[in-house]
Amino acid sequence: MNDIYDVIVVGAGVAGLTSSIYLRRAEKKVLMLEKMAYGGQIINTLDIENYPSEEHISGFDLATKIYNQAKNLGAEIKYQEVIEIKDNGDYKEVVTNKESYMAKAVILAVGSKNRTLDIDNETSLLGKGISYCATCDGHFYKDKIVAVVGGGNTALEDAIYLSNIAKEVYVIHRRDEFRADVKTVGLLNSKTNIKTIYNSNVTKINGDERLESIEVTNKDGDKRVIEVSGLFIAIGRIPENKNFESLIELDESGYAEAGEDCHTKTLGVFVAGDNRKKSLRQLTTAVSDGAVAATEAIKYINNL
Repeated sequence: MNDIYDVIVVGAGVAGLTSSIYLRRAEKKVLMLEKMAYGGQIINTLDIENYPSEEHISGFDLATKIYNQAKNLGAEIKYQEVIEIKDNGDYKEVVTNKESYMAKAVILAVGSKNRTLDIDNETSLLGKGISYCATCDGHFYKDKIVAVVGGGNTALEDAIYLSNIAKEVYVIHRRDEFRADVKTVGLLNSKTNIKTIYNSNVTKINGDERLESIEVTNKDGDKRVIEVSGLFIAIGRIPENKNFESLIELDESGYAEAGEDCHTKTLGVFVAGDNRKKSLRQLTTAVSDGAVAATEAIKYINNL
């Protein structure tokens, strides 16, 4: 068992990093626990245009700026996966895959993970033609035919990015119109090597050692097979709240029920970022959540 921290922040995405900045500025002892890499899902975004003060910046560069700010203020980070949090009243025991830590308060900034198609071969061919990150893996498909599944901003941005690398890009969407913003849809439509397939789902993934083709089924049940070298899946995210159900209330989609003050049903446990139920999930709202959760945690600790 280690020394007692004022706050343990679970997750080092934008919300978690922002929380750590505010906590360190209040001279609180902070530990960030992150199972993957700092920055969260934005590190896969090639170009960010909607973050104030940054007209164009990559997600990785922005995340690195925020990470360095937190580190320079004295925030500690360890790369471990949190598997359980025990509520011991005024203290919380945070159990990871390596050891346990004690803290007066916890901020859950765990974000979300990729939603899958949940069909055969999706897992076995991951990295062998199946990908959830176009900016990570797109360069493997130069002059090849690929497909993107989804209809939101992420899916269309992936398709636009891939259109500059691949020979041809299919966009497969289960509805009759995209959910992405107008500007992104317009840019997609301007690309001559992008083909859109509406009202359809990918129902089969074919290939043994590598992806060879996909089966696409439309709303009338008609099927077609498209030969592709890559399939990029961008159909949404699932909040990473599963290990914390005893501490927080979840809605029907698994998001944490917490108001704008980021409080949960457990005293001393707060949520921030994409795992919280809210109407808008953007970088700016993640930063806001991180600042609010930290401020509320500071108030809570000071009143113990």
